[in-house]
Amino acid sequence: MTSVVITGAGAASCLGAGIDAMWNGMVAGLSAPRPVPDADARFAHPGMYLVPDEAAGATAPSAARLGLTAAVEALANAGLALEPDAPAAVVLGTGMGESAAMERRRALGSVPSDDDPLFASAALMAAELAVSGPNLTISNACAAGSFAIAAAADLIRSGQADVAIAGGTEAYSRVALGCFNRLGAVDPLRCRPFSADRAGTVFGEGAAVLVLESAEHARRRGATPWASVDGIGWSCDAHHATAPEPEGAQIRRAVDDALAHAGIDADRIAAVIPHGTGTELNDEVESRVIGGLLAERPPAYSLKALLGHTGGAAGALAAAAAVLMLRHGQVPANVDVGPLEAGLGIRLSGEPVPLGDGPVLVNAYAFGGNNCSLLIGRAS
Repeated sequence: MTSVVITGAGAASCLGAGIDAMWNGMVAGLSAPRPVPDADARFAHPGMYLVPDEAAGATAPSAARLGLTAAVEALANAGLALEPDAPAAVVLGTGMGESAAMERRRALGSVPSDDDPLFASAALMAAELAVSGPNLTISNACAAGSFAIAAAADLIRSGQADVAIAGGTEAYSRVALGCFNRLGAVDPLRCRPFSADRAGTVFGEGAAVLVLESAEHARRRGATPWASVDGIGWSCDAHHATAPEPEGAQIRRAVDDALAHAGIDADRIAAVIPHGTGTELNDEVESRVIGGLLAERPPAYSLKALLGHTGGAAGALAAAAAVLMLRHGQVPANVDVGPLEAGLGIRLSGEPVPLGDGPVLVNAYAFGGNNCSLLIGRAS
Protein backbone atom coordinates (compact mmCIF):
# COMPACT_ATOMS: atom_id res chain seq x y z
CA MET A 1 0.00 0.00 0.00
CA THR A 2 1.27 3.46 -0.89
CA SER A 3 2.56 5.31 2.15
CA VAL A 4 1.37 8.90 2.62
CA VAL A 5 3.69 11.36 4.30
CA ILE A 6 3.26 14.93 5.51
CA THR A 7 6.05 17.17 4.24
CA GLY A 8 4.80 20.58 5.32
CA ALA A 9 2.18 22.32 7.41
CA GLY A 10 0.73 25.80 7.72
CA ALA A 11 -1.78 27.37 10.09
CA ALA A 12 -3.64 30.48 11.14
CA SER A 13 -5.62 30.76 14.36
CA CYS A 14 -6.29 33.01 17.31
CA LEU A 15 -2.63 32.41 18.19
CA GLY A 16 -1.54 34.20 15.00
CA ALA A 17 -0.30 33.19 11.56
CA GLY A 18 2.17 30.38 11.12
CA ILE A 19 2.86 26.91 12.40
CA ASP A 20 5.53 28.24 14.78
CA ALA A 21 3.03 30.66 16.30
CA MET A 22 0.69 27.73 16.79
CA TRP A 23 3.28 25.64 18.62
CA ASN A 24 4.43 28.57 20.75
CA GLY A 25 0.80 29.22 21.65
CA MET A 26 0.25 25.57 22.53
CA VAL A 27 3.23 25.71 24.86
CA ALA A 28 2.18 29.02 26.44
CA GLY A 29 -1.45 27.93 26.79
CA LEU A 30 -2.82 31.47 26.75
CA SER A 31 -5.86 32.52 24.73
CA ALA A 32 -9.27 34.03 25.25
CA PRO A 33 -12.42 34.68 23.23
CA ARG A 34 -13.37 38.27 22.44
CA PRO A 35 -16.54 39.90 21.11
CA VAL A 36 -16.95 39.61 17.35
CA PRO A 37 -16.60 42.94 15.49
CA ASP A 38 -20.10 42.73 14.05
CA ALA A 39 -22.75 45.26 15.04
CA ASP A 40 -25.45 42.88 13.81
CA ALA A 41 -24.34 40.06 16.12
CA ARG A 42 -26.92 40.87 18.78
CA PHE A 43 -26.55 37.64 20.72
CA ALA A 44 -26.34 36.81 24.39
CA HIS A 45 -22.86 35.35 23.86
CA PRO A 46 -21.06 37.02 20.91
CA GLY A 47 -17.55 35.87 21.83
CA MET A 48 -15.18 33.91 19.58
CA TYR A 49 -11.50 33.01 19.37
CA LEU A 50 -10.74 35.35 16.47
CA VAL A 51 -7.73 35.36 14.16
CA PRO A 52 -5.81 38.62 14.75
CA ASP A 53 -6.14 41.14 11.92
CA GLU A 54 -2.43 41.10 11.15
CA ALA A 55 -2.50 37.30 10.86
CA ALA A 56 -5.60 37.24 8.68
CA GLY A 57 -4.25 39.81 6.25
CA ALA A 58 -7.50 41.76 6.48
CA THR A 59 -9.93 43.03 9.08
CA ALA A 60 -12.64 40.66 7.85
CA PRO A 61 -11.02 37.34 6.89
CA SER A 62 -12.77 34.93 4.57
CA ALA A 63 -12.44 31.17 4.81
CA ALA A 64 -10.66 31.13 1.46
CA ARG A 65 -8.13 33.75 2.55
CA LEU A 66 -7.33 31.94 5.79
CA GLY A 67 -6.96 28.66 3.94
CA LEU A 68 -4.66 30.23 1.37
CA THR A 69 -2.49 31.74 4.12
CA ALA A 70 -2.03 28.27 5.61
CA ALA A 71 -1.46 26.63 2.21
CA VAL A 72 1.26 29.05 1.14
CA GLU A 73 3.11 28.41 4.39
CA ALA A 74 2.66 24.65 4.12
CA LEU A 75 4.12 24.59 0.60
CA ALA A 76 7.05 26.75 1.70
CA ASN A 77 7.74 24.46 4.66
CA ALA A 78 7.57 21.48 2.32
CA GLY A 79 10.09 23.12 -0.02
CA LEU A 80 7.65 22.48 -2.83
CA ALA A 81 7.42 24.99 -5.67
CA LEU A 82 4.52 23.90 -7.86
CA GLU A 83 4.74 24.55 -11.58
CA PRO A 84 1.75 26.30 -13.23
CA ASP A 85 -1.06 23.82 -13.85
CA ALA A 86 0.66 21.24 -11.64
CA PRO A 87 -1.60 18.18 -11.15
CA ALA A 88 -1.67 18.56 -7.38
CA ALA A 89 -4.93 17.81 -5.61
CA VAL A 90 -6.61 20.40 -3.39
CA VAL A 91 -9.02 19.07 -0.75
CA LEU A 92 -10.38 21.56 1.75
CA GLY A 93 -12.92 21.11 4.52
CA THR A 94 -15.19 23.88 5.76
CA GLY A 95 -18.43 24.04 7.66
CA MET A 96 -19.76 27.44 6.63
CA GLY A 97 -17.68 28.13 3.52
CA GLU A 98 -17.77 31.71 2.30
CA SER A 99 -20.93 32.57 4.23
CA ALA A 100 -19.20 35.38 6.16
CA ALA A 101 -18.33 37.23 2.97
CA MET A 102 -21.87 36.76 1.69
CA GLU A 103 -23.30 38.02 4.99
CA ARG A 104 -21.20 41.18 4.77
CA ARG A 105 -22.36 41.87 1.22
CA ARG A 106 -25.97 41.22 2.17
CA ALA A 107 -25.66 43.72 5.05
CA LEU A 108 -24.55 46.31 2.49
CA GLY A 109 -27.63 45.66 0.36
CA SER A 110 -26.00 43.37 -2.20
CA VAL A 111 -27.99 40.37 -3.42
CA PRO A 112 -25.93 37.15 -3.71
CA SER A 113 -25.66 35.75 -7.21
CA ASP A 114 -24.28 32.69 -8.95
CA ASP A 115 -20.92 34.46 -8.89
CA ASP A 116 -20.91 34.02 -5.09
CA PRO A 117 -20.63 30.26 -4.60
CA LEU A 118 -20.89 29.35 -0.95
CA PHE A 119 -18.56 26.35 -0.95
CA ALA A 120 -15.80 27.46 -3.29
CA SER A 121 -12.85 27.47 -0.88
CA ALA A 122 -10.94 24.67 -2.62
CA ALA A 123 -11.61 26.08 -6.09
CA LEU A 124 -10.44 29.53 -5.04
CA MET A 125 -7.29 28.04 -3.49
CA ALA A 126 -6.49 26.03 -6.61
CA ALA A 127 -6.93 29.13 -8.77
CA GLU A 128 -4.57 31.15 -6.56
CA LEU A 129 -1.98 28.37 -6.48
CA ALA A 130 -2.43 27.62 -10.22
CA VAL A 131 -2.86 23.88 -9.77
CA SER A 132 -5.13 21.70 -11.86
CA GLY A 133 -5.47 18.34 -10.10
CA PRO A 134 -8.52 16.88 -8.33
CA ASN A 135 -10.40 19.57 -6.43
CA LEU A 136 -12.81 18.96 -3.56
CA THR A 137 -14.50 21.13 -0.97
CA ILE A 138 -15.84 18.90 1.81
CA SER A 139 -18.54 20.35 4.04
CA ASN A 140 -19.78 17.76 6.49
CA ALA A 141 -19.76 20.28 9.34
CA CYS A 142 -17.23 20.03 12.16
CA ALA A 143 -15.47 16.89 10.88
CA ALA A 144 -14.81 18.41 7.45
CA GLY A 145 -11.11 19.13 7.98
CA SER A 146 -10.34 15.55 9.03
CA PHE A 147 -12.41 14.11 6.20
CA ALA A 148 -10.49 16.36 3.78
CA ILE A 149 -7.14 14.97 4.94
CA ALA A 150 -8.51 11.44 4.74
CA ALA A 151 -9.89 11.99 1.23
CA ALA A 152 -6.62 13.55 0.08
CA ALA A 153 -4.66 10.58 1.44
CA ASP A 154 -7.01 8.26 -0.45
CA LEU A 155 -6.34 10.18 -3.68
CA ILE A 156 -2.63 9.55 -3.20
CA ARG A 157 -3.03 5.90 -2.23
CA SER A 158 -5.23 5.28 -5.27
CA GLY A 159 -2.67 6.85 -7.61
CA GLN A 160 -4.87 9.80 -8.60
CA ALA A 161 -2.34 12.30 -7.22
CA ASP A 162 1.25 12.33 -5.97
CA VAL A 163 0.76 15.59 -4.06
CA ALA A 164 -2.28 16.90 -2.20
CA ILE A 165 -2.83 20.20 -0.42
CA ALA A 166 -5.34 19.30 2.26
CA GLY A 167 -6.87 20.75 5.40
CA GLY A 168 -9.69 22.89 6.68
CA THR A 169 -10.67 26.51 7.05
CA GLU A 170 -13.35 28.48 8.87
CA ALA A 171 -14.06 32.19 9.28
CA TYR A 172 -16.58 34.00 11.43
CA SER A 173 -20.17 33.38 10.42
CA ARG A 174 -23.05 35.27 12.01
CA VAL A 175 -25.40 32.46 11.00
CA ALA A 176 -23.34 29.80 12.79
CA LEU A 177 -22.87 31.87 15.94
CA GLY A 178 -26.55 32.82 15.96
CA CYS A 179 -27.68 29.20 15.61
CA PHE A 180 -25.57 28.02 18.54
CA ASN A 181 -26.81 30.92 20.66
CA ARG A 182 -30.38 29.89 19.85
CA LEU A 183 -29.53 26.29 20.76
CA GLY A 184 -28.20 27.47 24.13
CA ALA A 185 -24.92 25.75 23.29
CA VAL A 186 -22.42 28.59 23.81
CA ASP A 187 -20.33 28.73 26.98
CA PRO A 188 -20.47 32.26 28.41
CA LEU A 189 -16.86 32.09 29.66
CA ARG A 190 -14.61 30.10 27.33
CA CYS A 191 -14.35 26.68 25.69
CA ARG A 192 -14.01 24.15 28.55
CA PRO A 193 -14.01 20.61 27.15
CA PHE A 194 -14.52 17.82 29.68
CA SER A 195 -14.93 20.30 32.54
CA ALA A 196 -17.53 19.56 35.19
CA ASP A 197 -18.72 23.14 34.65
CA ARG A 198 -18.76 23.14 30.83
CA ALA A 199 -21.75 24.98 29.39
CA GLY A 200 -21.37 24.60 25.64
CA THR A 201 -18.74 25.42 23.07
CA VAL A 202 -17.15 28.68 21.89
CA PHE A 203 -16.36 29.09 18.22
CA GLY A 204 -13.02 30.09 16.75
CA GLU A 205 -11.65 31.11 13.38
CA GLY A 206 -8.74 29.34 11.82
CA ALA A 207 -7.21 27.20 9.10
CA ALA A 208 -4.64 24.46 8.81
CA VAL A 209 -3.24 22.91 5.67
CA LEU A 210 -0.93 19.93 5.25
CA VAL A 211 1.10 18.98 2.20
CA LEU A 212 0.59 15.26 1.64
CA GLU A 213 2.76 13.25 -0.74
CA SER A 214 3.35 9.66 -1.61
CA ALA A 215 6.48 8.54 0.20
CA GLU A 216 8.04 7.76 -3.18
CA HIS A 217 7.35 11.26 -4.54
CA ALA A 218 8.84 12.83 -1.42
CA ARG A 219 11.91 10.58 -1.70
CA ARG A 220 12.44 11.43 -5.38
CA ARG A 221 12.56 15.15 -4.68
CA GLY A 222 14.71 14.76 -1.56
CA ALA A 223 12.09 15.98 0.91
CA THR A 224 12.28 15.10 4.60
CA PRO A 225 8.82 14.11 5.84
CA TRP A 226 7.51 15.70 9.02
CA ALA A 227 5.06 12.90 9.80
CA SER A 228 2.85 10.31 8.15
CA VAL A 229 -0.85 9.48 7.81
CA ASP A 230 -0.83 5.99 9.28
CA GLY A 231 -4.52 5.26 9.73
CA ILE A 232 -7.92 6.55 8.66
CA GLY A 233 -11.35 5.58 9.92
CA TRP A 234 -14.72 7.17 9.30
CA SER A 235 -18.31 6.35 10.05
CA CYS A 236 -21.79 7.83 10.39
CA ASP A 237 -24.17 6.89 13.17
CA ALA A 238 -27.21 8.67 11.59
CA HIS A 239 -28.73 8.83 15.07
CA HIS A 240 -29.81 12.47 15.25
CA ALA A 241 -29.28 15.74 13.40
CA THR A 242 -27.20 17.23 16.21
CA ALA A 243 -26.79 14.76 19.10
CA PRO A 244 -24.25 11.90 19.11
CA GLU A 245 -25.49 8.34 19.40
CA PRO A 246 -25.41 7.73 23.19
CA GLU A 247 -23.45 4.47 23.13
CA GLY A 248 -20.77 5.82 20.78
CA ALA A 249 -20.69 2.64 18.67
CA GLN A 250 -19.86 4.46 15.43
CA ILE A 251 -17.34 6.72 17.15
CA ARG A 252 -15.64 3.53 18.34
CA ARG A 253 -15.87 2.08 14.84
CA ALA A 254 -14.00 5.06 13.36
CA VAL A 255 -11.15 4.57 15.83
CA ASP A 256 -11.11 0.79 15.31
CA ASP A 257 -10.98 1.22 11.54
CA ALA A 258 -8.10 3.70 11.83
CA LEU A 259 -6.20 1.22 14.00
CA ALA A 260 -6.90 -1.62 11.55
CA HIS A 261 -5.76 0.58 8.67
CA ALA A 262 -2.52 1.31 10.50
CA GLY A 263 -2.12 -2.33 11.51
CA ILE A 264 -1.59 -1.57 15.19
CA ASP A 265 -3.30 -2.20 18.51
CA ALA A 266 -4.83 0.54 20.65
CA ASP A 267 -2.07 0.30 23.24
CA ARG A 268 0.36 1.76 20.66
CA ILE A 269 -1.41 5.14 20.69
CA ALA A 270 0.93 7.69 22.26
CA ALA A 271 -1.56 10.54 22.74
CA VAL A 272 -5.07 11.62 21.86
CA ILE A 273 -6.36 14.93 20.53
CA PRO A 274 -10.08 14.49 21.24
CA HIS A 275 -12.86 16.26 19.42
CA GLY A 276 -14.05 17.54 22.82
CA THR A 277 -16.25 20.54 22.05
CA GLY A 278 -17.33 21.42 25.59
CA THR A 279 -20.92 20.43 24.92
CA GLU A 280 -22.43 18.02 27.43
CA LEU A 281 -23.23 14.98 25.29
CA ASN A 282 -20.26 15.11 22.93
CA ASP A 283 -17.69 15.11 25.72
CA GLU A 284 -19.52 12.44 27.69
CA VAL A 285 -19.84 10.00 24.77
CA GLU A 286 -16.31 10.52 23.45
CA SER A 287 -14.70 10.15 26.87
CA ARG A 288 -16.61 6.93 27.46
CA VAL A 289 -15.40 5.50 24.15
CA ILE A 290 -11.78 6.52 24.75
CA GLY A 291 -11.88 5.20 28.30
CA GLY A 292 -13.23 1.85 27.12
CA LEU A 293 -10.69 1.56 24.30
CA LEU A 294 -7.48 2.82 25.84
CA ALA A 295 -6.93 1.12 29.15
CA GLU A 296 -3.54 2.79 29.67
CA ARG A 297 -5.07 6.28 29.33
CA PRO A 298 -2.46 7.97 27.12
CA PRO A 299 -2.22 11.74 27.61
CA ALA A 300 -4.89 13.80 25.89
CA TYR A 301 -4.49 17.32 24.59
CA SER A 302 -7.60 19.50 24.33
CA LEU A 303 -6.88 21.83 21.42
CA LYS A 304 -10.33 23.44 21.56
CA ALA A 305 -9.62 24.68 25.08
CA LEU A 306 -6.94 26.81 23.42
CA LEU A 307 -8.33 27.66 19.97
CA GLY A 308 -12.05 27.29 20.50
CA HIS A 309 -14.19 25.19 18.20
CA THR A 310 -13.02 26.05 14.70
CA GLY A 311 -15.80 24.15 12.95
CA GLY A 312 -14.75 22.67 9.63
CA ALA A 313 -11.12 23.56 10.36
CA ALA A 314 -11.05 21.79 13.74
CA GLY A 315 -9.90 18.37 12.54
CA ALA A 316 -7.21 19.89 10.31
CA LEU A 317 -5.88 22.09 13.10
CA ALA A 318 -5.85 19.04 15.37
CA ALA A 319 -3.89 17.09 12.74
CA ALA A 320 -1.41 19.97 12.50
CA ALA A 321 -1.13 19.96 16.30
CA ALA A 322 -0.40 16.22 16.17
CA VAL A 323 2.39 16.86 13.65
CA LEU A 324 3.86 19.51 15.96
CA MET A 325 3.68 17.22 18.97
CA LEU A 326 5.51 14.50 17.04
CA ARG A 327 8.19 16.93 15.85
CA HIS A 328 8.78 18.27 19.36
CA GLY A 329 8.32 14.97 21.18
CA GLN A 330 5.94 16.51 23.68
CA VAL A 331 2.29 16.81 24.65
CA PRO A 332 1.97 20.40 25.89
CA ALA A 333 0.24 21.27 29.14
CA ASN A 334 -3.50 21.60 28.75
CA VAL A 335 -5.30 24.86 29.28
CA ASP A 336 -6.90 24.78 32.73
CA VAL A 337 -10.62 24.11 32.24
CA GLY A 338 -11.36 23.68 35.94
CA PRO A 339 -12.24 20.39 37.65
CA LEU A 340 -12.92 17.60 35.16
CA GLU A 341 -16.21 15.79 35.21
CA ALA A 342 -15.88 12.78 37.48
CA GLY A 343 -15.42 9.42 35.83
CA LEU A 344 -14.34 10.63 32.40
CA GLY A 345 -11.96 8.38 30.48
CA ILE A 346 -9.76 11.34 29.51
CA ARG A 347 -6.49 12.40 31.14
CA LEU A 348 -5.77 16.11 30.65
CA SER A 349 -2.40 16.90 32.17
CA GLY A 350 -1.70 20.39 33.44
CA GLU A 351 2.02 19.81 32.79
CA PRO A 352 3.94 18.94 29.60
CA VAL A 353 4.24 15.20 29.04
CA PRO A 354 6.89 13.44 26.88
CA LEU A 355 5.32 11.85 23.81
CA GLY A 356 5.77 8.13 23.38
CA ASP A 357 6.82 6.36 20.21
CA GLY A 358 3.38 5.59 18.79
CA PRO A 359 1.04 7.71 16.66
CA VAL A 360 -1.30 10.45 17.82
CA LEU A 361 -5.02 9.75 17.54
CA VAL A 362 -7.01 12.72 16.20
CA ASN A 363 -10.81 12.58 16.52
CA ALA A 364 -13.39 14.78 14.79
CA TYR A 365 -17.18 14.51 14.95
CA ALA A 366 -19.98 16.50 13.39
CA PHE A 367 -23.70 17.09 13.18
CA GLY A 368 -25.43 14.28 11.33
CA GLY A 369 -23.27 11.70 13.12
CA ASN A 370 -20.23 12.15 10.87
CA ASN A 371 -17.16 10.72 12.60
CA CYS A 372 -13.52 10.65 11.49
CA SER A 373 -10.40 9.40 13.26
CA LEU A 374 -6.86 9.85 12.00
CA LEU A 375 -3.63 8.32 13.23
CA ILE A 376 -0.74 10.69 12.62
CA GLY A 377 2.62 8.99 13.11
CA ARG A 378 6.33 9.57 12.77
CA ALA A 379 7.62 9.23 9.23
CA SER A 380 9.98 6.29 8.92
